[in-house]
Amino acid sequence: MILDSGRWFWLVTGSIAVALLYILAPILTPFLAAAFLAYLGDPLVDQLESWKLSRTLSVTTVFLTIFLLLLLFFLFLVPVLETQVKLFLNKFPDYLDWVVNVLGPYLQQNFGVDTSVLEVDKIKTVIASHWKETGGFIRNTIQTISKSGFVVLGWVANLALIPIITFYLLRDWDRMVAYIDDLLPRSIEPLVAKLARESDEVLGAFLRGQMSVMLALAVIYSIGLSLVGLEFALLIGLIAGVVSFVPYLGLIVGVAIAGIAILFQTQDVFNLFWVLAVFGVAQMIEGTILTPLLVGERIGLHPVTVIFSVLAGGQLFGFFGVLLALPVAAVLAVILRHIHDTYKQSEIYGIEIDEPHLSTVGNANSKVSEAKEQA
Repeated sequence: MILDSGRWFWLVTGSIAVALLYILAPILTPFLAAAFLAYLGDPLVDQLESWKLSRTLSVTTVFLTIFLLLLLFFLFLVPVLETQVKLFLNKFPDYLDWVVNVLGPYLQQNFGVDTSVLEVDKIKTVIASHWKETGGFIRNTIQTISKSGFVVLGWVANLALIPIITFYLLRDWDRMVAYIDDLLPRSIEPLVAKLARESDEVLGAFLRGQMSVMLALAVIYSIGLSLVGLEFALLIGLIAGVVSFVPYLGLIVGVAIAGIAILFQTQDVFNLFWVLAVFGVAQMIEGTILTPLLVGERIGLHPVTVIFSVLAGGQLFGFFGVLLALPVAAVLAVILRHIHDTYKQSEIYGIEIDEPHLSTVGNANSKVSEAKEQA
């Protein structure tokens, strides 16, 4: 009876928690974003504390570093990316003409592909009109949120809350973990603590490890393609780096886009060699330095799991669900692994063999071995 009461307690508690998450999702976004930043920064804070710095000073140092990097991203990278996107859209009609005039006859002759089905003129008109209507990304975003005073206040409030909440979460992270651990029923505390540690390893392997590899690859791709002379080096490098969480997808996408871009830009097939060289060197650096150093032997989330989790979270809870997707996926992956291990060790999975039969088989094998030795 006590066991049934405990199960009902956790079932009701879980149901209420899920319902509250669904109802409060719009206002929980800054809290979850702050928790995400605090989770990424806590190991750095612990490292600084091990160097005899106070917790407050360590938190302040990591906090300022994180938000300085974010500020530099929005002040430098976003305008540069917008410029490259605008340049790409302006040149996109020329790319279409090149495909139709240069590749079209080859595709028609060898593969029977009719490029007229692309309706090139219609695509050009749609892209040109769409870009003129929307303008730049930053300007369009400002115009959109400025149409409603409440929307503006909501954005400002969320942006202002994130750094404040992040600072306090970073400062009290270890204390909160210890407090939650102390609240757990003692009967399940060892199991929950074990699953929490494994979830942290899985999630950390992806967030702190794989995302660091993705960022490093984006930088390497962008610098390498810039040295080659590609106009859209930063844009292509970031795209290839972001999709690198799927093995070899960043390589395939990057080589394809950069190869087409360099051919159109220079009209020289030999330049494809330099593009391949950039991605080849980047892959060697990833395999020999980045992955062993940043990810190591830890097993993170499977790429398909990441894609499905993000899409499912966005479908269910919007942007809040996207932020919540990876932590939930990490916990579920660990729980499923625990269930799998428990099942493999259970009587349901095991095949019982009676001892007399096992003994007979063992004796027969021994006699066969002796006969072979005598022969």
